[in-house]
Amino acid sequence: ADLHCTESVTQEKLASNGHVEATERAKYDYLIMIDGNGDDFQLNESRIESSASRRKQLPMLVTNGFSTALLVFHPYYRDGFQFDAGADEIVDGRPAIPVHFSHIRGRRTPAALALRGREYPLELEGTAWIDRQSGEVVKMDASLMNDMSDIGLRSLGIHVEYKTAILGKTSTKLTLPALAVVDVTTPRQHWRNTHVFDGYKSFSAEAEQDPNVRILAGTADAGSDKTAAVVTADPKEKP
Repeated sequence: ADLHCTESVTQEKLASNGHVEATERAKYDYLIMIDGNGDDFQLNESRIESSASRRKQLPMLVTNGFSTALLVFHPYYRDGFQFDAGADEIVDGRPAIPVHFSHIRGRRTPAALALRGREYPLELEGTAWIDRQSGEVVKMDASLMNDMSDIGLRSLGIHVEYKTAILGKTSTKLTLPALAVVDVTTPRQHWRNTHVFDGYKSFSAEAEQDPNVRILAGTADAGSDKTAAVVTADPKEKP
């Protein structure tokens, strides 16, 4: 899964009555590279802000990676969740199987809260609707299993929708994230971020290691802990 697309992000700060107090909009060139198997997993994201963005640089909540919510089904993570299938439902005019998932305490999870230089794993529960005919995930909803107000996170709601995209001259069809909405409340604030993904393209990359160059210890990528989705809290806000 080596993909490039355009990501449009709307960050909103909400008042207690639900009205929008402040809004930021930005566009990014978004790259994602995923590789691995049941024993190992590698995910690398790159988000470069487009020159077309016109932001006010307000202190807003930062969310990324939630388009990969379906990683709860990946062999690397799925042993960390319990799954239960329900009766068929109709989604977008087609029968779909709702599969409820809930995190098993102490196991791996693909989501975390980044706060003051630390990452706190997030225990999630939710439902994924799987198209009965194709076996593809159509949409997902997820939320926190437990209140985390003690570290500044009262609630987290995730909604992701997936659509079929046609890639390249080979007309390869893949079901990919089209929309991700992340709703977060802290003891003092309410935030909602909307991510829209379009213009998908696949790419390939190759790299060679010069045998004369040594890699020093301690230079590993900070994202090597394999966390896929991250909420970065406002550093100015106290829990």
